[in-house]
Amino acid sequence: MTEWLLPALAGLATGVLSAWGVGGGTLLLLCMTLFLGVEQREAQAINLLFFLPTAGVGLFLHGRNGYLDGPAWRWSALPGAAAALAAALLTLGWDTELFRVPFGIYLLYAGGSMLWSVWKQRGQKK
Repeated sequence: MTEWLLPALAGLATGVLSAWGVGGGTLLLLCMTLFLGVEQREAQAINLLFFLPTAGVGLFLHGRNGYLDGPAWRWSALPGAAAALAAALLTLGWDTELFRVPFGIYLLYAGGSMLWSVWKQRGQKK
C-alpha cells in the first residue's frame, strides 16, 4: 500500500511548486531518477505528461487574464511544437547517458543564472 505514497507526495509537492513558479517539472524529474529509481527516459516521459495539464491550465488562465502576447504565441507555437517533436524523434535511438552530463550542466547554469539575477536586483535596490 505504501509503494504509491512517495510518488504521490512527490507529484503533489512538485505540483505545488509549479503553481508557485518554481521549476516543479525539473524537480519531479530529479526526484524520480534520484530517489525513486525511475530510468531517465521514462522519467522524462512522465514529466512531459505531468506538464501537459499544468501548461494547459496556465495557458487558459493567462489568456483569460490578458497576459498572453497573441502574435508572439501564434508565431511561436507551431515551430516550437515541430522542433520539440523533431528533437524527440532524433534522440529516440540515443543512449540516455549522453544526456546526463549536459542536462546537469544546463541545470547548474539555469540555477546560477537565477541566483545571479536575484543577487543583481538586490544590489540595485540598495
